[in-house]
Amino acid sequence: MKKLIILLLLLLFISSITFGQTMADFEEEKELANPQELKFIGYYLMRYELVNYAPENEFFKGQVVGRLFGGNTTYTMNDNFARFGEQRFLGMLTYSPRLFDGWAKIRMSFEIDWTLGTGNYSAGGNFGGAFGADAVNIQTQNLFMEFNPSKKLYINAGLLRLYDNIRVPYYTGTADLVNTGYRLALFGSDASGIAAHYFFKPNQRIKAGAYQLYENNVDQDDDVILYELDYEYDIDIFNSIGFNLWYLNDDGSSQSAGGEGGVSILGQGLNSSLASYNGVANFNFGSETYNADIFWLGTHFHGNPLLHQGRFGYSGFVLTNFGKAVSESHDVKINGYAANLRTAYKYGKNINDMISLDLMFTTGDTANIRDGKYTGILTGNNWTSPGAVWFSHGCYLLLPHGDVVNRFNAAVVDIQNIGLGLAAGVLHGSYDIIPYKLRATSAVATAIAPIAPYGGGNFIGTEINAGIVYSPRVFMDLELHAAYLALGDFFDSEQVNGGLEGRPVDPWKIILSMKWIMF
Repeated sequence: MKKLIILLLLLLFISSITFGQTMADFEEEKELANPQELKFIGYYLMRYELVNYAPENEFFKGQVVGRLFGGNTTYTMNDNFARFGEQRFLGMLTYSPRLFDGWAKIRMSFEIDWTLGTGNYSAGGNFGGAFGADAVNIQTQNLFMEFNPSKKLYINAGLLRLYDNIRVPYYTGTADLVNTGYRLALFGSDASGIAAHYFFKPNQRIKAGAYQLYENNVDQDDDVILYELDYEYDIDIFNSIGFNLWYLNDDGSSQSAGGEGGVSILGQGLNSSLASYNGVANFNFGSETYNADIFWLGTHFHGNPLLHQGRFGYSGFVLTNFGKAVSESHDVKINGYAANLRTAYKYGKNINDMISLDLMFTTGDTANIRDGKYTGILTGNNWTSPGAVWFSHGCYLLLPHGDVVNRFNAAVVDIQNIGLGLAAGVLHGSYDIIPYKLRATSAVATAIAPIAPYGGGNFIGTEINAGIVYSPRVFMDLELHAAYLALGDFFDSEQVNGGLEGRPVDPWKIILSMKWIMF
């Protein structure tokens, strides 16, 4: 017995030495590899603007999102202009414990915005730049877990990116996200849910996701839930094609006609006041609550969209939006269509020596829901603000631009164009005066509405813009841009011009900005 105890003690001692040596070797190898557990990417934007439009309502001085002349009370001035400076900082953090060896990560991003000189010693987003500062103004964009059980599978769960693109957001550049798939024109925001990206073959991939857009009252059936399924196939090293099916179940208005949840007091959904701000269709259910089942079915395609593989590139999509929305006295059939084609040509030495033509078409509706049908398109902007952000076209005023802080405005801020549809074309070009150092850009764009508003015409307007971009260091740009929009007879309608008796003054803007991406 004594020998057995001695033997066990001896084995324990030897094993402890072996284990200690193994752990020491393991730690030494890890130290040599020097893995970085905490990674940070930052984006800083400082901009100064001169514009001839502003909101009439003082409540909106901190953040003005949505369509010009819409519910955000924006109007244009003939003999005056607004001037202001804005600042934005986005921080993206990833923590990957060494113990998990890349199998699991936690990711988060936060945002701090303000107009210089607005707000101090207060709490709330988009304020804090006044004398004294000290505002509690940090905003959480997303916070989620990423699981990578194999090189082919990525699973994200939590408050994560909801993009209408099949690629894994944190491993895909912004240029790819906004020029492939549906280009964030249908969904581009953050949502709580789970999404899986599976690259089951070198040239094929699939994405499946489920998102709780609104939970509302946990004891009631008043939720808004979105499901997505997307597949993409690389035909060859140049061309790719994909297919998608999304389904949204909207029970969020079952307790309130304007939709429970939503932005501030505006609500969300097909019958909310949010429509006037976001420039989307508003189903006139009145005070009736509704339930809706909505589908998006489409195909997207691209080949060399960023001009990295040759001189010619293209991308686009074709989509149908269908379903139904039912209230006490309405049974509305939804059946709309959208199509996009972008072509680009590199005429010079690098990808900045290029010219592109971007075409977008969406169907509209003439009678809202009075005839029991809606023949326009729907997007994420019906459920939040903003919930869809198509900004990779080159416009600043006719269509929205992405370099914004507290003011995200345009004549047409959503492709459904208040339910009247959109037919738009943008011709955009750039040239490197000094390669990768000094670049000139310019664009001309025009748009019509397939359905004319009451009291107005089909022609929305024409924009011309020009800019110069100087890059003193890599990932840092100093930019000067100017844009002018000549409004068409579409804005003769009081329905779209904010209740004015005549056509508004044409909007213009001048922007001086600095952008810096830091690693």
